[in-house]
Amino acid sequence: MVTKQYTGSADDADLRRADSLAREIFSDVANKWALLIIEALGERTLRFSELRNEVEGVSHKMLTQNLRMLERNGLVERTVYPTVPPRVDYRLTEAGRGLRKTVDAMCDWTHRYLGHIDEARRRFGG
Repeated sequence: MVTKQYTGSADDADLRRADSLAREIFSDVANKWALLIIEALGERTLRFSELRNEVEGVSHKMLTQNLRMLERNGLVERTVYPTVPPRVDYRLTEAGRGLRKTVDAMCDWTHRYLGHIDEARRRFGG
């Protein structure tokens, strides 16, 4: 596995800066649909309709927007086959699989602390 080292400005890599590339990328991928799409794809290749079935509650529009954003950021690869009707497959790239490890850790954290958070919410009144 070969990962390109970022050679741009240090300001672009600073998440705390509002105008940084890092913040823009973080903002793109740190949303519920993107995280759920990444988790659903895992090590598999899925068609649009399969992904929509996997990610319960996502609208056609939101799935399309998030897949385009993930593709733009190099996290998802889209393959179109010249068939009638067209067949389109989606799979994670190397960078997407790297991010999936973080998503998996977030899922593990959620499962580990679900009871704790549920109890805190009840105490809080909501």
